Amino acid sequence: MPLRWTASLALVTLAAGCASNVPVPRGAAQGPQAAESAWARVLSRHVDELGRIDFAGVAKDPADLETYVAYLGAVSPASAPASFPNPAAVLAYDINAYNGLAMYNVIQSGIPPELNSIKFKFFYKSKLLMGGKRISLYDLENKRVRPMGDPRVHFALNCMVRGCPRLPREPFEARRLDAQLDAAAKLFFSEARNVELQPEKKVVRFSEILSFYTKDFLAKAPTLIDYANKYRAEKIPADWKVEFIPYDWKLNKQ
Repeated sequence: MPLRWTASLALVTLAAGCASNVPVPRGAAQGPQAAESAWARVLSRHVDELGRIDFAGVAKDPADLETYVAYLGAVSPASAPASFPNPAAVLAYDINAYNGLAMYNVIQSGIPPELNSIKFKFFYKSKLLMGGKRISLYDLENKRVRPMGDPRVHFALNCMVRGCPRLPREPFEARRLDAQLDAAAKLFFSEARNVELQPEKKVVRFSEILSFYTKDFLAKAPTLIDYANKYRAEKIPADWKVEFIPYDWKLNKQ
């Protein structure tokens, strides 16, 4: 969720009252191997080849997602730093946690048809448990993930709507995180829904993700076109005008 919404979020929060704690799944948290295996099963069973999610199926059989969410509630890099020996381990944990908690928040929110009407509650007011402390999806993204300085995370973090990058059918892993993030970036910039070329007008229309987080991308390249071309086989001419494709907040369900 874009950082530029901070002022609006603050006003909405003051007007709507205190934060809401999302219920933690019952039962004792499993160890990391069992929890990560459970998350892998959620992705392989309930996400299709296009990244669409079977939310109804997850809600009907929530055991694996609840196992993973319970683990996240008990363990985090802050609560167990020895378990996360390097930045890749921390970042892989945070990306998976964001995706898992977003999916869980959708289920807890009653699987709404879209998030636009509830996005302040969903991203900011709803507090989820990580390592014994409550955090919003907004803060997880903007205060933990983005400060690590890798804009490729914007092609990995998934809030479960159609405008998001494609949700992979396997978790992110520390040992191959760089390759996975590169693959996610290449996939993102290869999809017509994210990059629309208009040669007759000399215009490229990017997903609004590049508008939301322009600062992050320009920290790694002179222009948005230069950044996109790092991951595209068909290069976009440098002198083209950049426009943006409106974000789709409809739930990305099967």
